[in-house]
Amino acid sequence: MTGAKSYDLAVAYRIYPRVSGPARDLSLGDDKYGLSEACLRSFKESLGSLRVKLWAILDGCPPEYEALFRKYFDDAQLVVLKFDSVGNHQTFAKQIEVLLEQADSDLVYFAEDDYFYLANQFSSMVEFLRSDPEVHFASPFDHLDCYRLALHRTPKWIKTYAGRHWRTASSTCLTFLTRKQTLSKYRGVFVSYVRGNFDSSLWLSLTKQRVCNPLFLISSLVHGSFEWKIIVKAWLFSWNQILFGKRLQLWVPVPGIASHLDAHSLSPGIDWRQLILQSLAESPGSQRLCGSTR
Repeated sequence: MTGAKSYDLAVAYRIYPRVSGPARDLSLGDDKYGLSEACLRSFKESLGSLRVKLWAILDGCPPEYEALFRKYFDDAQLVVLKFDSVGNHQTFAKQIEVLLEQADSDLVYFAEDDYFYLANQFSSMVEFLRSDPEVHFASPFDHLDCYRLALHRTPKWIKTYAGRHWRTASSTCLTFLTRKQTLSKYRGVFVSYVRGNFDSSLWLSLTKQRVCNPLFLISSLVHGSFEWKIIVKAWLFSWNQILFGKRLQLWVPVPGIASHLDAHSLSPGIDWRQLILQSLAESPGSQRLCGSTR
């Protein structure tokens, strides 16, 4: 594949070699390499026939992690970037830089290493984004918080596209799909995360959910909810976007086509833990991890 825009999707995939606390609570063991392979393999299988250029951002990873990416992506579509344990904020900043500087695709995807995907489903998200200019962002993750936190109890829009339901969301994590043009326009909002903003707060400044509701802020303060801090951070870092920027739409599939490996917020409706265990059992390199589960 040659020439500009020769790929359907540009992906910046960041990874580090430790199992997070929420993922550890899933009782999948402490073998981050084995878990990383299961997640990366699921991502590759979910992509299907999409033409993808991928930047692997390795943060403090031993050599076998580079070999892992080369196992699933050929040299023509893979760029490996190595960092010396610079941390979450700096690798996110690198994702922004890489995806804005690349000229391979108009669609860009931020990927984190602890997401597990359903096979041959990712293209539906790409097609949905392309189908409507008002679909500004899409996440594969139907976050459980959308169903249980007062922060998310706001009116929602539902669309059906290609046999799947999609719902607007107030916020999500930092795994998402958008257009390069949109990322460029709202770069300052996303960079605020690098400067100390919450991911949920930057999303609220873009979707404008709850941030203009003083009663919700007062209620959160009275009840001692953490949610008031999210609202305050949104205003501190992105007041100009809240006051003068466009209200953007973030969409998620119902049910999700991927889930964050967080025992406390798995995407509902699918037995993700069982799918991951099955994937680990089918991988010869993950036998040590499978044997450590309980």
